[in-house]
Amino acid sequence: MPTYEYECAKCRKVFEVYQQMSAALLKKCPTCKSTRMKRLIGSGSGIIFKGTGFYETDYKRKPQPKAAEPKTAADSKPSATPPATAPSKAADK
Repeated sequence: MPTYEYECAKCRKVFEVYQQMSAALLKKCPTCKSTRMKRLIGSGSGIIFKGTGFYETDYKRKPQPKAAEPKTAADSKPSATPPATAPSKAADK
């Protein structure tokens, strides 16, 4: 059952009432007995999960792919010597 907020137009008292959705609106202020009541629009409440059955494992995750093997330090170092170049034919003449 939802909680509704009411405000009295005469005494400006604001209060909450826990009542069924099908229940009639309140017509009399409990403080001043005025009949000028107004139901306010509330922000509502979030979803509340109570009881058993709500577990993290209820929604299975996709398996993560295995990570590639880490490279060794020798594999990741750039070579210290520059690559060899082929001799040019112009130098032979």
